[in-house]
Amino acid sequence: MTIAAGLPVATRRSSDLSKHSAEVFAEAEDHPVTVTRRDGEALVLMSQREAEGRARLLNFAAQLITVTLDDRGSLAERMSKAFPWMLALSPADRESCAQDLVDAARASFSTDQPHLAIAELTSWKETATAVAAGLSGGGAGLEWLDDDETVERP
Repeated sequence: MTIAAGLPVATRRSSDLSKHSAEVFAEAEDHPVTVTRRDGEALVLMSQREAEGRARLLNFAAQLITVTLDDRGSLAERMSKAFPWMLALSPADRESCAQDLVDAARASFSTDQPHLAIAELTSWKETATAVAAGLSGGGAGLEWLDDDETVERP
């Protein structure tokens, strides 16, 4: 993955890591820091959260590639094979979910922001889990709010 335009790009010398470690570590909490070395290849210092987000995004990408290589059925049908929890959704919601996941993945890859795709994936999976548990807009007494409706803070 490449660093997207506009994101902080930090490069530090290895001597900064030993002389100003607290500063470098604090910077790595916000974004990856490239540590250059005279005697070897540059290293990248990042938070565990950042590394896990990137790993989850790559795993998601591998699943999407598998889905796109299969040419049998619609996108939603193919994605339901890779993500069986989608079967709890209605056919219309499966179609929306499939397109939303592809769009979020494209946004994540183009901006180097893994959380965009992971949040969309998590949101749809939690929705499917709620539907499978019997929570639905009609029978459970749920009231869906319009996007532009303002809700006071509790």
